[in-house]
Amino acid sequence: MQSPGEDSPPEGTRRIIDRQERVFYCGYWVKTYPLPADSLHAKKNLIEALTRRLFNHTEHGLNVPGARLADARAAYEAETDPAARRIKGGMLAGALFNRATDIFRHLVELQADGVEILTDYPLVQECGNCLMEALELGRLVLHRSGEEGIDELWGEPFRAYSLPVEEFYEGRYIKIGQCMRDIDRIADSMIENFGCIPVFEGIGPAVREFAAAARLKCETLRTDRDIFDVWTKFVTAGERLTGFAHGHGTDGRGRPTGRRLHSHADGLQLIEAGRLLIFYLVRARTPMPKSTREYIERITFYRERGRIPR
Repeated sequence: MQSPGEDSPPEGTRRIIDRQERVFYCGYWVKTYPLPADSLHAKKNLIEALTRRLFNHTEHGLNVPGARLADARAAYEAETDPAARRIKGGMLAGALFNRATDIFRHLVELQADGVEILTDYPLVQECGNCLMEALELGRLVLHRSGEEGIDELWGEPFRAYSLPVEEFYEGRYIKIGQCMRDIDRIADSMIENFGCIPVFEGIGPAVREFAAAARLKCETLRTDRDIFDVWTKFVTAGERLTGFAHGHGTDGRGRPTGRRLHSHADGLQLIEAGRLLIFYLVRARTPMPKSTREYIERITFYRERGRIPR
């Protein structure tokens, strides 16, 4: 994170900090990684990874095999109930994504056999069309939390398909910087709104520890050597935040002590919701602006009214 009072460099500035190259976005120095080769094979691997990532963060039941694309389309087009049509639209989007991945896999196999793959090759065009249609339908799909969609996840495979690898990865660093910014926005709001409530007084250090661990995990890949320590630090910091919320200002049976102007149960619910929201941001590495905005509004309401909105 940029030090207070230090002039911010231009977005995209790169520097070596503690022997690690970092790039500056949204007020944060984000860790960079070596770029893979800008080849069809590398793009195939990238799109496969992005497709797995997509299904890992969206609603269940969308990972429909590409071979069932015609069935998924027929089910979607025949559906008239709006709620059911939304779900079937997501399933069609999943089938389209898997069809695009299937096509890329076969294109790489042809390339390995010496076949020259040109951009106007029909299967290349079909792959792009599948990804574009999936992107449009993906706007119907929610994050697994059920709170909002993450359109960025649906757009990433198409961007990986259509952009140079370097440009695609630069976009990922921007999103990580945006997530770090939103993690700190959530943490600042938690401290501001809960810290002035007697039963949660002193919550600041636990929130700050969790936010710092979250930012570190946000920029750390599962393939990094220190992932074991980074992930452990993130999870245990979240557990300590939960433990503080449940144990501070309560008697031996977990009941709040002293005079209460705020619902203790509602406060615990909101602290857990904040922990989960930061967890979602870290895992998706994609901003969730609607969820972030609404969470901050809910805890502000709680501080002012003593209860959660109903």
